[in-house]
Amino acid sequence: MVEKTRLTLACWSYDRTMALYDGTVKPEGIELNYLTLWPQETFYRMLKYKEFDVAELSFGAYVASLFEDKPFVAIPVFPSRSFRHNSIYVNVNSGIKEPQDLIGKRVGVPEYRQTAAVWIKGILSDIYGVKPESVTYYTGPLEDPAKRRRYFTVLAETDVLPKYKDIKVTRIPNGKNLSDMLANGEIDALYSALVPSSFKNYPEKVVRLFRNYRELEADYFKKTRIFPIMHVIVIRRDVYENNRWIARSLYKAFEEAKNIAFEKFTTATGTLHYALPWLFDHYEETVNVMGEDYWPYGLKKNYHTIETFIRYMYEQGIIPNPIKPEDLFAKEVTDT
Repeated sequence: MVEKTRLTLACWSYDRTMALYDGTVKPEGIELNYLTLWPQETFYRMLKYKEFDVAELSFGAYVASLFEDKPFVAIPVFPSRSFRHNSIYVNVNSGIKEPQDLIGKRVGVPEYRQTAAVWIKGILSDIYGVKPESVTYYTGPLEDPAKRRRYFTVLAETDVLPKYKDIKVTRIPNGKNLSDMLANGEIDALYSALVPSSFKNYPEKVVRLFRNYRELEADYFKKTRIFPIMHVIVIRRDVYENNRWIARSLYKAFEEAKNIAFEKFTTATGTLHYALPWLFDHYEETVNVMGEDYWPYGLKKNYHTIETFIRYMYEQGIIPNPIKPEDLFAKEVTDT
């Protein structure tokens, strides 16, 4: 019997990866040790220490790494995607009523290079004319560092500032956090993938810019066909170079695991796999807007989305020049 290659994967416990975690799907030729870590912990340990063979990684961090020491190579598997109109918060006294009011304002972002923030800045620029350089950014912890849970980790050490464009970015003072600063009026707005505590604790002070974000996000997809990619699966480059075949094996396994998860939406209608009473109605509504294959893996179906994200990284001064989407991925999977 040929011995399998042992790999450690760090990835959150998504429904679309669960079949890999529980062993229902086994990558061909690979013995997989699946560690279910909170994404931001995985990001930090992978970016700083290159700790895992394979890992879920911030899409923005990965693209930026290709202009540095290129420590990773990706496969076109995207375990996390999210629309981001819902992720813009404003202070009610800031005078911000519509997107164009952000121009000239003070905007908090946990990390300038954070994938969610890159998408938000890009969408605001493309659709609403709010150019990245038209606001001043403040980076730092989303929540009180002394009280934050793992969900509020900030990766200041691994952030990438706009080296290639004249954009104002200021680090907030030690002891401060963006959520409280927004409630107190020290910043006017906040772009955050996570819901800030001030939104829940001070509803009279902090609101979403787009109250009808669900409608706007559906309209955004209909017009652009973009479902923003947040995270990508990467292989440590030395591991890949020694076993290039693993890129294809892992891609096929992730695709199979995702398909198993999606089968539950269409076949398990007699029971609720998730504790959501109108889950199937929500699924049908999603399909009506986005089509059945609304979470595609592979390069071809995601080409436009990836190309748009790369352009945003360039326009925001994070990378010096655009690159082709196919240059992001292992050659063994660029035909997907």
